Amino acid sequence: MRAVICEKWGGPRDLTWAEVEPPTLGEGGVRIRVAAAGVNFADTLMIAGTYQNKPPFPFSPGLEVAGEVTECAPGVTRARVGDRVLAFTGHGGFAEQVVTAEANVYPIPDAMDFVTAAAFPVVYFTAHFGLANLVRLAAGETVLVLGAAGGVGLAAVEIAKRMGATVIACAGGPEKLAVAGNHNADHLIDHQKEDIRERAKALTGGLGVDAVFDPVGGDAFTAGLRGTAPGGRILVVGFASGTIPQIPANILLVKNVTVIGYSLGGHRKRDPRLADRSLDELYAWWAEGALRPRVSRTLPLKDAAVALEALAGRTSTGKIVLTP
Repeated sequence: MRAVICEKWGGPRDLTWAEVEPPTLGEGGVRIRVAAAGVNFADTLMIAGTYQNKPPFPFSPGLEVAGEVTECAPGVTRARVGDRVLAFTGHGGFAEQVVTAEANVYPIPDAMDFVTAAAFPVVYFTAHFGLANLVRLAAGETVLVLGAAGGVGLAAVEIAKRMGATVIACAGGPEKLAVAGNHNADHLIDHQKEDIRERAKALTGGLGVDAVFDPVGGDAFTAGLRGTAPGGRILVVGFASGTIPQIPANILLVKNVTVIGYSLGGHRKRDPRLADRSLDELYAWWAEGALRPRVSRTLPLKDAAVALEALAGRTSTGKIVLTP
């Protein structure tokens, strides 16, 4: 099979497109013929050696795929040969075939195409699981979504709105803000021209927001913290800015603010049934039109470097998907 291969820590241009042996099907495994693979910011960290998961060389990046099941290990019950599925892969998704544990495999609705399905797992699971189960966002509350035009930020905008919240979307520049507005954000903040804290306060009558969804970190986290209402919650999803914030604990104390650290993979492993219920609700919302995954670019699998450079340079919106 052909795959995008990482043989040393580095950047997207250090990746190679090569003929390799298909992955071995182990106990509890499911083999998937990849029809589409989602591209995530975490992939840029993984190939640089700065992600928490460091696979042994050589490996293929790629955290999520959609495709058709071609083989199942004995005893597998969640999937059958011929099933259309989406799957979490950990790594290995930028290839024509991938093997993953059956717990990572989920059926795709008949009406969902593979490109849409490949754009679904990481961002929509992350946003829904975090907002519903950790932040416990309630209808009528106000949430500030940082990085709101990116993959996970845009998913958070849609999900928070579907949950009945008032959504303030923060992004850089009119084009990105237009994307967030088209996905049902109630208010927009351009962090390139506006003070996030002051605008968040003004939009909430001086009270501040009830919750912050933060995949950005850096100065945006600090501004979100200072724009949070007393008793607010901040969900730390990632650090796309490249800067891990140092949290001033005195503000947490005075304002009774809760900061929640969040890794999707850990929560899925601890409570897979909760993940199943999360996807059931997401599929229902997608079917009713409340969720509209934005795939801004579809590229050939061999052009993974182009996709990863776009993510690292923060020039894309929504998701980029690779197809063999």
